[in-house]
Order: sequence, then structure tokens, then C-alpha cells
Amino acid sequence: MMRPALKDAAMRFARSEEGAGTAMGLFTLITICAVGGIAADVTRVYNKRIELQNAADMAAHAAIFNRQTMEPDVAIARAVDLVHHSLPPDHEGRLITPDYVVFGKMVDGEFVLDPESKEAAMVQTARAAERGNAIHAYLTRWIGIDAWSVRSNSIFQSYQPGCLNEGLFADNYVDISSNNSFYNGFCVHSNNYVDLQISNFFEEGTVVSMPDRNDIGLPASGFESNEGLMEALRDAYYEPTLIAQLPDIIDAMDEPGSDHMPDYITSGSIIELSGNQFTPEDFTPGAIHRILCAGGQSIQFKSSSSASVFRDVVINVPCKVKFGQGVGFEDAVIASSSTSPLAFVGPSGVIVGRDDGCAEGGGAQLLTLGSMSFASDLQAYGGQFVAAGNISFSARADGVEGVSMVAGDYIQGASLMNMGLCNGGMEDNFNVPYYRMAG
Repeated sequence: MMRPALKDAAMRFARSEEGAGTAMGLFTLITICAVGGIAADVTRVYNKRIELQNAADMAAHAAIFNRQTMEPDVAIARAVDLVHHSLPPDHEGRLITPDYVVFGKMVDGEFVLDPESKEAAMVQTARAAERGNAIHAYLTRWIGIDAWSVRSNSIFQSYQPGCLNEGLFADNYVDISSNNSFYNGFCVHSNNYVDLQISNFFEEGTVVSMPDRNDIGLPASGFESNEGLMEALRDAYYEPTLIAQLPDIIDAMDEPGSDHMPDYITSGSIIELSGNQFTPEDFTPGAIHRILCAGGQSIQFKSSSSASVFRDVVINVPCKVKFGQGVGFEDAVIASSSTSPLAFVGPSGVIVGRDDGCAEGGGAQLLTLGSMSFASDLQAYGGQFVAAGNISFSARADGVEGVSMVAGDYIQGASLMNMGLCNGGMEDNFNVPYYRMAG
């Protein structure tokens, strides 16, 4: 039997609450350390994931950019090297390897593998156990997590803005007069502002864009007198990359086998011509021609008694050009290094491209480091006009079957023009890819 004194002491000990705080504090400390450890490791993992995503984005953009001019394996190597030189040395190249950089196409919003494609690139970066670079855990080892695996994907694709494929694009402004019609999603874009007069028609789906749509210039009651304009307005800005690369493109027209040379040029030699008046019979189909101009001389392309169409030729012209009335160009490039405000001048009825209902082939391109001006009845059928300066044309211009005008300064059009989206026959147009994130 327990002695009374011992029994009383045992009862007092059992009823005592002294020291409970110490035990509770111990349990609280353990809980705080566990939660804090998880928070610290999770925060570190999130930071590493951001690093992974940045690396994936960088590599995907570099891969698709370099793929435009390089073979796939070279473009991939360049992308991987860029990431390796941009990351801390402790990654040792395991975060991204060539096996995780692939090319393909975007089909209905999904990436479809195509090793030869120049349309899209997908990259996966990872800190994972199978790559030997998992993120080591610290405090979360207390709960059995020794390492973290994190992955990031990125897809970049090349694209051509619709306004640069078919439409009017000016880096400064677009000035359009009255009584013109725009159809089938045609685009009128300026990187500054668009100025319109009255009685213009914009079919549903047509785009009129500028960085701030509120900068559009209109007369009183402008929206009421320009049907469809309100619905067509968009905010947009595009770098004028085609204008920036225009000198290089024009130079490339003097280089047989260059990447910009059209397929219908089959001769590896250059034919030099002198004089100041030329007809279609003066040029050899399938060949590059260089016209030798003296001083401030200008030349003229004109019709002969038997032909009015210049076909299957590239013509390099360092001086001003005058086009004869009714002359046409099909599968042809006229590249002028003249910087004159009158580099290209045409009377009425100049025809750029073949009237073939938007069929493949037959288009033509007029390129100049200066400006171009055309009188009435300019006709374009898969025709591209690119000027470092401005482009102007008078009444009754017809571009319903494919026209692209790109100006480094302004575009000015008069009245009674008809412009529409062709969606064909523009495959030989010169363009510079743009890039955007697709996933």
C-alpha cells in the first residue's frame, strides 16, 4: 500500500500544469519549422521554374529565328548555346539539350512535329532526376522530399501580319480620299495615323489599324459617311522590318542563288544592259539583268508592237524608272537602288501581276529605296510595292485580286479604288518573319 505522503505527492504531480508550456512550445516550434521549411523550398522551386521558363522562351525564339536561314541542327545548336551562355554555370548544360528542341507547325492551336518546318519551335527545359539536375531539397527532407523536379515548355512561331501580306502598310501615315471600297478582310495600317475622307466602304472583317484608333483623321460625320469603318478599327503597331531589310533584299537581287531570288530565275549569270528605253524583247526569261545607268539618267520600260509584258526576269536598276502606259509585269522583280522621290513613276494603266483569279504564280514585285507614284488605273494581281519612301496613286486603282503596298513613309491614295483580299498568288512576295509565343 502506498504511503499517504507518497500518494499525496503523486496526486499533486498528476494535477499539476506546471511545464505544459514547454511541451506545447516544442510542438509549436516543430510545426513552424516544418511549415517554414516547406515554404522556403517551395519558394525556391518557383524561382527555379521562372528561370526554366525564361530559358525555354529564349531558346524557342532563338531556334525559330535561326531556322529561317539555317539548317535545323545548326539552328538548334545556336539555341542551346545561347541558353548555356546565359545561365549560371552550376547547370552544366543539363537544363536544355538538343534533344529537347524540335521544329513543327501549329495546327488548330496544337504543335505538330515537323523536323524540316520553319514555322514553329518547341523547347522543354527541366530540372529533373533523369537529367541529373533535380533541385535539391533542404528543410523539406524532414517530410521525406529529398529533391524537386520541375519542367517548362515554350513554343514560338513565325508569322506574317495580315497587313503586311495583303494591304496598305505605312510606317508614317495612310491618306485615303473618297469613294473607295475595301473588301474581304483587306487591311489598311499605319504606325502613326490613318486619314480618310467621305463615302468609303469597309466590308465586314476589313481592318483599319494604328497604334491608337482615336488618332484616325476624319471629316465631320466621318463615321456616318464611311460605312463599316467603326467596326473595322483596331489598335496595332508593327515594326517596319521589311523596310529595314529592303536594302539587303535589293542587293540580293544582284546575287544569283541568293535566298531571296525567285524560283523562275534559272540562270547563274547576270546580263548587263545599257540604254534608256527597254521593251520586253530586250530581256532574257529566267535571267538576272543589270541596267547600267549613267549619272542622273532615267530609263523607261515600254511596250513594243508585239509585247507589253515583262515576264520571268529580275531587273536591277540603279536609276529612276518610268513605266510606259499599259506595260505589265508577271513573275518579275524590278529592284531599284535609287533614293529619288521619283524612283518609280507610272502613267495610267500599269499592270503588276497576272490577272489569273488569284492562282499560284504570276505575281510581280516593285522595290525601291526611293518613292513611287502612279497615275490612274493602276492594276495589281498578286502585286507587291515596297518603297523606303512613299507610295502614291491616283484614281481607280484596282487591287481586288491581290495587292501589298509597304511604305517607309506614307501611302496616299485617291478615289474610286477597289481593294480586296485575294489569299493566293502572293507567294513570291518579299516578307520578313515576325515571331510570337504560341504556347
